[in-house]
Amino acid sequence: MLILACLPIGDWRDASINLTATIETVPYVAAEDSRKFARLCKDLNISHKAKVISFFEGNESERITELSAILKSQKDILLLTDAGTPGISDPGYRLIQAALVAGVQIKVLPGPSAVTTALLLSGLPTDRFCFEGFPPRTKVARDKWYESLAKEERTIIFFEAPHRLSESLIDAAKAFGNDRAAVICREMSKQYEEVVRGSFSELISWSGSKDILGEITVVVSGFDPASNHVADSDLVQMVLKQEAAGESRKEAITQVAKQCGVSKRVVFDAMVTYKSGDKI
Repeated sequence: MLILACLPIGDWRDASINLTATIETVPYVAAEDSRKFARLCKDLNISHKAKVISFFEGNESERITELSAILKSQKDILLLTDAGTPGISDPGYRLIQAALVAGVQIKVLPGPSAVTTALLLSGLPTDRFCFEGFPPRTKVARDKWYESLAKEERTIIFFEAPHRLSESLIDAAKAFGNDRAAVICREMSKQYEEVVRGSFSELISWSGSKDILGEITVVVSGFDPASNHVADSDLVQMVLKQEAAGESRKEAITQVAKQCGVSKRVVFDAMVTYKSGDKI
């Protein structure tokens, strides 16, 4: 079977008994970084007899055939990444898919997750949330990415590289607004764990005041539709602009409603008032 192992995200003592027992007995280990795997075994004071196979983003595709052949030969493979859960912004998804196609059993050893750990630390609503991985690296793509999330009503969680954090927060503030509540979780469960809560403007000031190091997870409060007040005159101008670009009245109203996060009825009523000659 293919065994997916959730590793500690910082404190090695978070490793489960099930994980340590599996490491000691499994014949094959597919590891994102063999040196970090060896360090984990040393911290846990355990030994293994497994053949360790390098499996990271750069060689993931070419390793699939080799690992699939091992699984088909009725041998177990323990898949683990540097920390957290395989397949979640880490290698693993393609191997899971290959195993399922081959009819191989999948088993998961539950454990630490940076996503849920940050969500709980944030103090933001936990009943509905979405995980978005890493923002794009280029500014243009990142701007569009944040804009697509601006009206997301669920709590939003994403990772970011420390050296891109400041500029990424600035781009996020343009889409979410300077006052939107957000939380930065840095080095979770490690010695220098840090949780910074505040508005985007406050987080931008914090990130610009120091050198940022370590693993970063950002949690953003969801969009509150009740806070979305767009003037009728602005709605009308947006519809007229869409129509001037060739859109039908119906499609223009639909697009403006979606863009502004309001119902189509609100936009329609604004247009009726405008067409009737009443002041808006």
